[in-house]
Amino acid sequence: MAKFYLYSNHSEEDSSDLGIDFGTSNFLVYRKDKGIVLNEPSVVAVEKGTKKIIAVGTEARKMLQRVPEIIIAIRPMRDGVIADIESAEKMFRYFISKALPRYRYIKPRMAIGIPSDITEVELRAVEECAYKSGAREVHVIDKSILAAIGANIPIGEPAGHMICDIGGGTTEIAVIALGKLYLANAIRLGGDEFDRAILKHMRNVHNLIINAQMAEQIKMKIGNVAPAKTIEKMKIKGTHAITGLSQQLEIDSVEVSQALEEPVTQIVHEIETTLGKTCPEFGADIVDRGIVMTGEGSLLKGLDKLIEKKTGVPVIVAEQPGNCAVIGAGKHFDYLKS
Repeated sequence: MAKFYLYSNHSEEDSSDLGIDFGTSNFLVYRKDKGIVLNEPSVVAVEKGTKKIIAVGTEARKMLQRVPEIIIAIRPMRDGVIADIESAEKMFRYFISKALPRYRYIKPRMAIGIPSDITEVELRAVEECAYKSGAREVHVIDKSILAAIGANIPIGEPAGHMICDIGGGTTEIAVIALGKLYLANAIRLGGDEFDRAILKHMRNVHNLIINAQMAEQIKMKIGNVAPAKTIEKMKIKGTHAITGLSQQLEIDSVEVSQALEEPVTQIVHEIETTLGKTCPEFGADIVDRGIVMTGEGSLLKGLDKLIEKKTGVPVIVAEQPGNCAVIGAGKHFDYLKS
């Protein structure tokens, strides 16, 4: 279970307070009184051999499509936690300096969302990145709590609320009451696994090799895991695995739904399992209030309808689902005062 830092009384209103969603796919920063000031891919491009940073974020992601032989594109985060501490520190420092360009000499307080199943070693790595980037005080909070705050769920009530946050590398399913986690279920599977499922399907069924960007485009454009009246189609390009030649193929939303079946089924199963472990009182609250979905993965078409059908519980996709965790982190310091 993630640990919490107690609020230390600070007399002056500090406009440098930062809320951070240090995600597998994206790095978001929320600045007090400014809102979201940064939202960029969690990617670092370095020079091969020297590990000198060439680009970070949006510019580095472009290099994933056509990376020169002397450049390596690195994703410092994997499954919601830091996989490459050196690259993560450099990326963290770069993004914080970009989010606070006029505050180079002011050490901000930072609230950072983390998976509920994070280990002590993984937790220390996050803290180390934050302090090395110039933080004077670091609060690490379960991401489900932050996403719930960002989704305007009244978590302080003596009633049960369920949230399902599907990020790039993790899915967090939690029951929250009185401002605390009553039940938490974290799995190291998220929106990136949807992309990998599409990649695997194209290779196994069509002998077609596509890149991660193409898989993401397929998911966003015609991905739909609930039966739809209209079948959508899309033309894609890739490389034939046997001949090595460029090939064009037309696929439809039915096929994409089949490709996504395994990871989607796992998420639905975990939601059902969490509901089954919830006490009857909170379970009744959840049936009344519904399951709130956050995270970019919740935007997969038809997922909310599928979960509602399988569980029999209403499902609501939050407004700006991909921003809920960072908005909640940005509100953290004010929330502690209330």
